[in-house]
This record gives sequence, structure tokens and C-alpha cells, in this order.
Amino acid sequence: MNWDEIRKEFETSKITLKALAEKHDVKIGTLKSRKSREGWSREPTKKDATKKQKVATLEPVIESDDLTDKQKMFCLYYIKYFNATKAYQKAYECDYKTAGSNGYRMLKNAEIIAEIKKLKAEQQHVLLLDAQAVLQKYIDIAFADITDFVEFGQETRPELDHNLEPMIDESGDEITYSFSYVNLKNADEVDGSLITEVKKGKDGVSVKLADKMKALEFLSKYTDLMSENDRKKLQNEKLKVEIEKIKGEDGSGTQESEVAAMLRRMAGGT
Repeated sequence: MNWDEIRKEFETSKITLKALAEKHDVKIGTLKSRKSREGWSREPTKKDATKKQKVATLEPVIESDDLTDKQKMFCLYYIKYFNATKAYQKAYECDYKTAGSNGYRMLKNAEIIAEIKKLKAEQQHVLLLDAQAVLQKYIDIAFADITDFVEFGQETRPELDHNLEPMIDESGDEITYSFSYVNLKNADEVDGSLITEVKKGKDGVSVKLADKMKALEFLSKYTDLMSENDRKKLQNEKLKVEIEKIKGEDGSGTQESEVAAMLRRMAGGT
């Protein structure tokens, strides 16, 4: 599915979302949600710029032909404020008394009620997607590993003489030495949103990842929203942090027993 092409067609033509959905064989709800999340927009023509301005700047956009522009605006304002009087007053630009008597009657219109229900369902869907995206980002931060961003290790290299030729010992074997290396992965190979800082100093390049501890604390409050696999990974990450904390404390022989006890507790033992 080429969403860039679909967006371009919407923004550069007068095609309705319904027609666009049918043309590309996608659900109208999916199309509207994507339009809302990515901020698709099209410039109104000079002829209808004034009339359409308020409707166009409110999200989500109503494509129904069964409602007038004012009724559409009422629906959009209603799901924003959930107050019929306020929604009517803003949509029709009238005084409070008029809005108070007419706003209630608007909610008796079957087509308006149907549109409001549809908008509320779309709104909840978008909010759910946003919440899932936030949760996933915290999961990515909490489970990030330094090897996702750098490669490091040791390799053997030959000793070179002044002519840059490999040196040979008395037995005829090549003289070598061990070399430690750290290589950053290319930007297109890593998730840059998990990196908060990259800087180059006299000691080389350093990479700072997003706060793992804060992410673990956040996820601990929402384990019910996580998959079983992610819950297990969260438990393991918290265990690693606790073990490192214990190892880092000053003690006199109690560290190993504390770590062993923690491992038994995490395994369900006593």
C-alpha cells in the first residue's frame, strides 16, 4: 500500500475520502485515522475558502453529504467539548440563550447523532493507537541494548616493521597483537529516537541512550497492557538492574547471597 501516493492524491485533488478509500480498497476508518495522525490537508479554493475554513481546520474531517457545514461543525465541536450549548454557539456563532435552546434539539437529529457516534469511535481508535505508540516507545527504551548501536570486541593484528611489512619471529611465525575496537553502526541501521546524545571528544565518540530506569519505572505501572513476552523481558531487565545495584554497593561477603536469594524469588522459590 503506497500511502505517500494516496496522501498526494488527496492533497492535490478534490476527491472525497470515501471515493479515495474505494479507489485504493482501504477502509474509510483506516483512511480517516491516518489522515488525522499524519495531518493531511489540502488548500481550499478561493471560492469556498471562507465557508470551509473552520471545518477544514478541525480534525477529524466529516465527509458526509447528509449534513450542512454548520451541522458538521456542531458535531466536531461536540466531541471536543461534549456540551451541546457550547458546540452550537461556536458552530452557529450565536448568543448563549439561542444556543441553549437549539443545541439540545440538534441532539435529536438522527443523522447528527449517527455522525457523533462515528466520530467518537474514530477518536477512541486514534487515542488507542497513540497510547500503544507511547507504550511501545517505552518498551524500546527499556529493552535497548548497547549492541544495537555499536559493535565492539577484540581482533588480532600483525605487528608491522618500519616498511609496514608483517614481522616474523625466530620460528617463522607472524608476530601479532590483540586490538580492542569499538565501531558505531550507521545511522540508517539504528533507531535514532532511542539516542539522546552523540558527541565527539578528545577520547573519541560517545553515545548516550534514553533513560532506561525511567522507562522501567513507567512500564511497571502498565504491565497489564503488555504482552506476556514483554512482561517476562521487563522482569529480566528489572532483575539485571537490581543485581547491578547490589554488586555496586559496599559489603562484606553478603552480595553473592543477596543475588542468589533474588534469583530464587524471581524463579518462584523460597
